[in-house]
Amino acid sequence: MKILVGVKRVVDYAQRVRVNSTTKLVELNNVKMSLNPFCEIAVEEAVSLKENKAANVSEVIALSIGPKQCQETLRTALAMGCDRGIHVKTDRRADYVELQSDAVAKLFQKVLEKEEAGDVSGSGGGVDLVLMGKQAIDSDSGQTGPMLAGYLGWPQAAFAAKVELGEGGGLLVERETDEGTESVKINALPAVVTCDLRLNEPRYATLPNIMKAKKKKVDVYEADDMGVDLEPKNKVLEVFEPPPRKEGIIVDSVDELLDKLRNEAGAIP
Repeated sequence: MKILVGVKRVVDYAQRVRVNSTTKLVELNNVKMSLNPFCEIAVEEAVSLKENKAANVSEVIALSIGPKQCQETLRTALAMGCDRGIHVKTDRRADYVELQSDAVAKLFQKVLEKEEAGDVSGSGGGVDLVLMGKQAIDSDSGQTGPMLAGYLGWPQAAFAAKVELGEGGGLLVERETDEGTESVKINALPAVVTCDLRLNEPRYATLPNIMKAKKKKVDVYEADDMGVDLEPKNKVLEVFEPPPRKEGIIVDSVDELLDKLRNEAGAIP
């Protein structure tokens, strides 16, 4: 079994997001960027499946779409245990402004077709399982995985909180819903699974693995040569920072708190 895992380069979750006063877009220059946390969970799940001998995983491939700096994101995934990287290079902003979920899903589809045709180096055969984060923390759209499954005609399980091998080569997926969790059975692969926070805790890359990652192969393709319409279907009209939070107050008693919540804030009847 071969696994393809998506890894996206985003503004680090610990950074304060700022809006550029000139472009009126989120500032990406001179800002710490890192691997999207949900993608990191997907990488951990892919590597864990490979370590599980019963899964019979032959190769884990990391795929990133974006500027040349995505090579750093790919090296992080390779240091965590992925075997090979694929970089689809484009200078378009990947935070939904210039490169949107529809185009990303179609680029993933093109890469999968190349794998199936044997156009990419590595072990033979097509990909059996695609793992990706349920969403990226920059756009929060959560659409790429379901769109990809639709284009491929593959079964999907979104918001996975637990993934187990099923009988006959399928998967048992426990997924998050608004009303709790539900179990989904995928009878046979190939399939697409998007990963939620409760699925696992990503490992830290060790120094030896970081050094090894520098020698692992990364294939590079130009997004403009993939035969995909990259023009955004939706237009971002405005990006703005939320208003600053009002200053809080300290109350002396519970009764005073209830009084202010009832009579000033109108939070309780």
